[in-house]
Amino acid sequence: MAGLRERGGSRIQRPWSVYRASTFELSNEMIGLALAGNSQDPDEPVLEFSVACTDLLTPALDRKPNSFVAVSCTTPPQAFWTKHAQTEVIEGTSNPIFLSSIAFFQDSNINQQTQVKLAVYDVKDRSQGTMYMLGSALFPVKELLQERSHRLDLELRSAENQRVGNVTIAAWQMEERQDQRMSVGRLPDSINGRTMLPVDESLAESMGVRIKYSSLCKDTLLRSVFGGTMSRMYRFPTTDGNHLRVLEQMAESVLSLNIPRQFVKLLLEEDASRVCELEELGELSPCWENLRRQIVSQYQTIILAYQETLTDLNDYRGPSFKASNLKAERKLEFMPTNLHVQRMRVQDELGFEHTYDVITIGAPAAHCQGFKNSGLRKLIQKFEEAKKHEYEEGCSALSSSQSIVYIPQDIVRAKEIIAHINTLKTQVSYYAERLSRAAKDRSASGLERTLAILADKTRQLVTVCDCKLLASAIQALNAARPEYIASKASPSADSEQVVLRNDQDTLLAKWSGRNSRSSLHADWHEEEWEKVWLNVDKSLECIIQRVDKLLQKERRPSVSSQDSSQMDLQGGATKKDGSPSAEEAYPGEWSEALYPLLTTLTECVAMMSDTAKKSMVFLLMQDSAPTIAMDLSLQYRRDVVFCQTLTALICGFIIKLRNCLRDNGFLRQLYTIGLLAQFESLLSTYGEELAMLEDMSVGIMDLRNVTFKVTQATGSSAPDMLPIITGNRDGFNVRIPLPGTMFDALPREIQSGMLLRVQPVHFNVGINEQQTLAEKFGDTSLQEIINLESLSRLNSYYEQFKEVLPEDCLPRSRSQTCLPELLRFLGQNVHARKNKNVDILWQAAEICRRLNGVRFTSCKSAKDRTAMSVTLEQCLILQHEHGMAPQVFTQALDCMRSIGTREGVIQKNLSGLLPVRDFRLDPSLLYSLPLLALSPNLLVVWIFLSVAYFLAKLRCS
Repeated sequence: MAGLRERGGSRIQRPWSVYRASTFELSNEMIGLALAGNSQDPDEPVLEFSVACTDLLTPALDRKPNSFVAVSCTTPPQAFWTKHAQTEVIEGTSNPIFLSSIAFFQDSNINQQTQVKLAVYDVKDRSQGTMYMLGSALFPVKELLQERSHRLDLELRSAENQRVGNVTIAAWQMEERQDQRMSVGRLPDSINGRTMLPVDESLAESMGVRIKYSSLCKDTLLRSVFGGTMSRMYRFPTTDGNHLRVLEQMAESVLSLNIPRQFVKLLLEEDASRVCELEELGELSPCWENLRRQIVSQYQTIILAYQETLTDLNDYRGPSFKASNLKAERKLEFMPTNLHVQRMRVQDELGFEHTYDVITIGAPAAHCQGFKNSGLRKLIQKFEEAKKHEYEEGCSALSSSQSIVYIPQDIVRAKEIIAHINTLKTQVSYYAERLSRAAKDRSASGLERTLAILADKTRQLVTVCDCKLLASAIQALNAARPEYIASKASPSADSEQVVLRNDQDTLLAKWSGRNSRSSLHADWHEEEWEKVWLNVDKSLECIIQRVDKLLQKERRPSVSSQDSSQMDLQGGATKKDGSPSAEEAYPGEWSEALYPLLTTLTECVAMMSDTAKKSMVFLLMQDSAPTIAMDLSLQYRRDVVFCQTLTALICGFIIKLRNCLRDNGFLRQLYTIGLLAQFESLLSTYGEELAMLEDMSVGIMDLRNVTFKVTQATGSSAPDMLPIITGNRDGFNVRIPLPGTMFDALPREIQSGMLLRVQPVHFNVGINEQQTLAEKFGDTSLQEIINLESLSRLNSYYEQFKEVLPEDCLPRSRSQTCLPELLRFLGQNVHARKNKNVDILWQAAEICRRLNGVRFTSCKSAKDRTAMSVTLEQCLILQHEHGMAPQVFTQALDCMRSIGTREGVIQKNLSGLLPVRDFRLDPSLLYSLPLLALSPNLLVVWIFLSVAYFLAKLRCS
């Protein structure tokens, strides 16, 4: 069976996981040929022809052949045949017409002297793999090109040189570039009885309409993210007698490795900063110190694991995708399994392009950690129960404990306070520096504008710190100091000798109105904390008053001049006391007047922020101590799952943004209500896959904490186009760099750096034999819960759309069913207790496409079940949206499943790269599962085919 070969990307960009046979650059003589196609677009073939056979003869007269055509080629001086492609198997006919066309792309070893051999095979028994060659025919490429009708009728000759039938080769004409923009009325319907379709330009206009398409091989942005592209061409008849030209492509992504590297590095920095925060708490009493040491030890263990993972990822030099047999590989556990983009590009009879993309990925799950203890959903539930139990025990033992028991809402609030303090403290320092610069430049407008922002940020910070939770936490932290314990143990000791040993006591003394270091009571009361943040507020008021005076004098120079003259008559002593009139004598008046006030404000803010942050860290330390080991173990699993899911999301976002770069409706929807990301999974709710489903559902819901920001790339090289991740577990932001020309096409809102949100939804329907067991003997409640939750979010997303956006933002569809009706049908199917109700998946997928969403499809390994789903979706789209003739639906489906690009995924997972195979029957050719396998009533058929596939795999290996 001829192997599919990689296209796209230069040879320098290796290693990709898929390799092609030895090729050299396209010969110049091919460029000028009538059938050379669009030589500027690597996605366009330089030569494409269809094959049909007639009067095939078999030795056994009682049966008709099950035939397919294998294509080989050789180019002088090459002395051997290179296997290039093959058609699908058509059963039970002597006159097969094959839907898959044979395409030679720009990276093919082909010129006019190239010889092409067509070998027709008869598959006697697909289950056993028995087959033989009926006959073959040869022709040179030059002969096909010179033929006036671009059509050859050749005899098939057996090995004994006997005639065994005929084969017809019909080339598809590629119109010249200048003819591509002719009016629709001038398009020829057919040439010599065959429909001729033009080839569109990538990144250009076709028939006056901008196409939503960009080349995976040529586009500056996409080729930096995707590679290892495989392509297949098909020609499908339509109901009106024309043909659809279908290009099916599949590519893997460098982000499979790039994103995990960035993500693990961020996790490492975040956990290291938490250890630093614990260390910065200062000296604690022995009992609290032991508790801190235990927590730090747990963190150091998890940090070591992240360091090892990051080292392994940086040292990895393998292919850019993770095969299914490496799912449980610890070194690669953060990488997604079998991450690919599946693309179908359809050109209709008028030459209009339509592109459909689906991201396929193995179910994001922590395979390395196993599933004996269930998945994330149950583990989170167990963790919350353990926390609740600890809380109840703490409440009962509160009278005999030194610590304060905090309710769960306090913990959430503490994390929010830390995040707000970190952000606002940085902003206050930044705007204080800008105010100082404006004063130095004597910019009245800059001073006024910057002061307004500084005042706003400072008051926000004061508001955050003005809460009872902070006051009680500060009191608890001071009660944990050794000095506090010593003072309680020795009542006669002078309380003035008990001091806080930290680096900020000087600043604290300033707040108390003292000019030098002094000892402070460790037993801080709420009133004293109130004085702390009130000092910040007073410092701000002093700055505001001082700026107002400076601006008033700037606006009234004449009055100030008169005042200055009068004071000069009174004597020179007044000029030495630092009065305003004296300061006007030199340019640095504003800067010197504001500098001490800004310094005081910055110091007060720093001390207030550090004190508040330390108290919150101490509060979280108390809360996490009893369950720290369980917490970090759960968090590690969640990180693994989330990283795999995030990588797939980023791939989907990039390709969707690139395709819709000039779709103003989509871009408006993107920055208004966010991107809809619809995940479809085919996992059963039985055994290990139930735990995988738990992992996956949590990972998808965590995507709600992800935002995107589009920026302009700093350069034009591939590394400059790679996304950059920032943030922490509370929220990650992904920056997507675009080339300057693409960035300029975006609306002003996105160019200004607006954060773009994501609304993830997840629908699951198990379809394999394990799901049959789950429905009869197990539990399907998790699947029902996931689908109901996602239905609610999908309805909510559509309601938001209707409130703020017009219907013309959405893409057009031939479907007679409106979106509200589709949502109603989906709701009925979700609420109906029907086994293996795949209508849920099809309706959810259509709603996603109609709402400008991104589609993701997965099963356990993103191979067999994913291939079934993706190919079925492609055929349904061709039939419903493009009028593919219904009588060829089954044949088209079998064609895509047996020789399409998804077959390449199976080969890559079997051997790690796409091999050059001989003409024996390929296992994936046997494993072309029909739609009937989706029915629970045909479990026996499913088992039989699965066993046949397993045996074929053993034979192949």
